[in-house]
Amino acid sequence: MTLIQTIVAFMVAIGTLVTIHEFGHYLAARLCGVKVLRFSVGMGKIIYSRKLGKDQTEWAISMLPLGGYVKMLDVREQGGVPIAPADMAREFCSQSVWRRIIIVAAGPVANFLLAIFLYTVLFVHGIPEPVAKIRVPSADSVAYHAGLRQGDLIQRINGQSVRSWNDVHWILMQRGLEKKDAEIAVSRQIIDDNHSISGERIVTLPLTHLSNQDLEGDFLTQLGFSVQRPPAVLGQILPDGPAQAAGLKQGDVISQINNRPVLDGLALTEIINASAGMKLKLHVLRQAQELDIDATPVVDTVNGKTIGRLKVQLTLTPEMLTVRSTLAEAIAQSAQKTFDTSILSLKMLGKMVTGEASLKNITGPLTIADYAGQTSRSGWISFLSFLALISISLGVMNLLPVPVLDGGHLLYYSLEVLTGKPVSERFSAMAQRAGIALLMAIMAIAFFNDIARLMS
Repeated sequence: MTLIQTIVAFMVAIGTLVTIHEFGHYLAARLCGVKVLRFSVGMGKIIYSRKLGKDQTEWAISMLPLGGYVKMLDVREQGGVPIAPADMAREFCSQSVWRRIIIVAAGPVANFLLAIFLYTVLFVHGIPEPVAKIRVPSADSVAYHAGLRQGDLIQRINGQSVRSWNDVHWILMQRGLEKKDAEIAVSRQIIDDNHSISGERIVTLPLTHLSNQDLEGDFLTQLGFSVQRPPAVLGQILPDGPAQAAGLKQGDVISQINNRPVLDGLALTEIINASAGMKLKLHVLRQAQELDIDATPVVDTVNGKTIGRLKVQLTLTPEMLTVRSTLAEAIAQSAQKTFDTSILSLKMLGKMVTGEASLKNITGPLTIADYAGQTSRSGWISFLSFLALISISLGVMNLLPVPVLDGGHLLYYSLEVLTGKPVSERFSAMAQRAGIALLMAIMAIAFFNDIARLMS
């Protein structure tokens, strides 16, 4: 069932993105007066088609789902067959260079507009996201030395307002890629004369030491902080387990293990997992009582690794909030997010070209299918977020100045604007062959990375 859902989610995602992209080309061609012969979702052999409209445009579904195309009336593709005089004005190459630019650019633009639309829907509806509260488990970490403390609520980063943990991750990753430190404003609860006072602190978090490889991974954990987790409160006590045998009860709070403080539920899980078969002294808060209870986690094996289990349920989900925006705010935020994501993608591509970032970041259809399945199982909000991100990636990729891609054609037309004449057919043919070779190499790397991820 999981495999079927993954395949369906992948087909829906790719089908939607390709259709929107090609419809951008189609609509621009029609608006510019160019005759469209065929609109195909998919490549290769046509498995279904139907001709519609005054021009009898063929609407087709083809066998290979990884792509699509819009076939326009083009003298270069006639194979020597003359074009009817009545249609010459509607032939693609006879259009002005600016119309050709509009038609070619419309595909990627359609992908960006789709992303803006999807993000707008999500922002207006509301997205559940973790609250921007900090977990700082170690006093030896970069975050602690910078001045961040357990339970700090991040308000702003370099003057930019923060609404959720996702904002924290996004802004800090951008600052890290720019090799700039982050000035973080946090709200901190201070106990003074048995009164809780909320005060603001400004701390400077160093990020310039992070490499691009660090930023590709879980760099926040490397800096020594993450999103805050709930306290170590025991949930359901499972039968016939060490927790039940030791007398632990639902609602018990574990404050210490072997006289060492337990930060939260995640810390409790980590300690228990690392203590298989070892007797532990648990300091328990049970309503108004404080108890010391001994318990020995049973030995279990997960993926070939030995871990300890108390057989008790814990809540590790961070505190959540629903981030909502008005329609006007959502449109502005969506446009900004689409722009920022596009720029970040270009920066990462540039770093891969210069060797500053790993080629392992290149993903192919297998990884996209896997993420499509995962996000679809998480709910429609996750799936639409994934769809928006892939739509941006598709738009950025197609704008790269690589022959055979939209960006390559835009490069040709830009040269035509500058020189006043189109590029030669010989140069165009040579560039096409080079572009195809480059794309084949990229696809080979993508498939290799996909298989390596699946095997790991």
